[in-house]
Amino acid sequence: MIRISKETDYGIVLLSCLAREPGVSLSATALAERGRLPLPTVSKILKAMTRGGLLSSQRGAYGGYALARRPAEITVADIITVIDGPIALTDCSVIEPQAPSEEHKSCDHIAHCHLSGHWAPINRAIRSALEGVTLADLTRPSDKVVPLVFHAAHELSRSSAT
Repeated sequence: MIRISKETDYGIVLLSCLAREPGVSLSATALAERGRLPLPTVSKILKAMTRGGLLSSQRGAYGGYALARRPAEITVADIITVIDGPIALTDCSVIEPQAPSEEHKSCDHIAHCHLSGHWAPINRAIRSALEGVTLADLTRPSDKVVPLVFHAAHELSRSSAT
C-alpha cells in the first residue's frame, strides 16, 4: 500500500492551520492544540519544516511559527520531501536510471533488473500529481476543489512503446 507517513499527515494538518490564518505566527503549543496532536511530535515536525524552508520561526514572547511562503507556493510534494525525503516508490526510482547513485548501488539486482527503467516514469507521474496540489488547495472546502485529470497510464504506455 502506498501511503504518506503519519508525520507528513500531521505536517499537512499543521501547515493548513497556519494557512488558514495568513500572517499569523503560532506557537508549537497552539498548533498542537489546534491540530489535536501530541506536542513532542508537533515540535519535531515544526523543526523539520523550518529546516526545509516551509516555515519561519521567531523566538520570544511574540514568536512562533509562520509559513515561509504563500500557501499557493507550497505543494504536497514539497511537504512530503521535507518530512520524509525524496518521493520514490522504490530505491531505484529516486533518480533517473541513466544516472546511477549510491541508492542504486545498494540494490544487488540493478545490473540485471528489467523493471528499474519502468519505475522512473511511474515515479514522475506520482510526483507530478503531488506537485499539482498546493497547501492553498487543501485549505479550501473539499467540494470546491477541482479534481485532477490524470492521464499518466496513457503516457506510460506511450513512453514504453518507444
